[in-house]
Amino acid sequence: MPDPRERLIVALDVSSTAAAQKIVAAVGDSAFTYKVGMQLYTAEGPRAVRDLVVSGRRVFLDLKYHDIPNTVSAAVHEASGLGVDMLTVHAAGGGKMLRAATEAARGVNPNLLVLAVTVLTSMEDADLEKVGVRAGVVDQVLRLAALSIANGCRGVVASALEASELRRELGDRFAIVTPGVRSAGTGHGDQARVVTPADAIAAGATHIVVGRPITAAADPGAEAREILSQINGSPDVSAAFTPATL
Repeated sequence: MPDPRERLIVALDVSSTAAAQKIVAAVGDSAFTYKVGMQLYTAEGPRAVRDLVVSGRRVFLDLKYHDIPNTVSAAVHEASGLGVDMLTVHAAGGGKMLRAATEAARGVNPNLLVLAVTVLTSMEDADLEKVGVRAGVVDQVLRLAALSIANGCRGVVASALEASELRRELGDRFAIVTPGVRSAGTGHGDQARVVTPADAIAAGATHIVVGRPITAAADPGAEAREILSQINGSPDVSAAFTPATL
């Protein structure tokens, strides 16, 4: 089994680099990759990314770019230059936008993993219907994932509740990054489609994103190690498409 630390992404959903650095120090060597999302990036800008990169950590830049192709291409080009390892775009931006994003990334860093966000894990079938999407969550995730892969994305962001269906329909040569992961017995917060770390890996996820269960814990390092143990205890159906082989 691959090192479980290759699977875990810790979400730094905080408002300052000082708070982020405190979490990183507390987690220690239990994680390699940290998510910089809208909150931290809006508060601190590229500095938040640069500090992590300089310290030897990997960065998952989760800004969910969604705009006209030229604008997204320019943004991805700038993000690639920061040294991030992974970044997100919205699959709903369409094939032209997705292709512009992947080509921009490839021009700077061919190893950069461009991930297409399918359906947010806070949404359910009824929420999609309210915004005019007739398909249910699973069908919409499959449709957007197929579009994304066809236009150069090397992975998608989706709930583990859809991961097994993604593997069945689309194969195993792309990453599935799963947010909304909670240890057994913990609350769901604002997430609607939630699974445990073991369930996510067993379903076919290559990476899991964990935020508050680690960052709000009294001992973030201990909580991270507990999640790693849950990953280790899961049947690993994604061994054939570990990060090193993507």
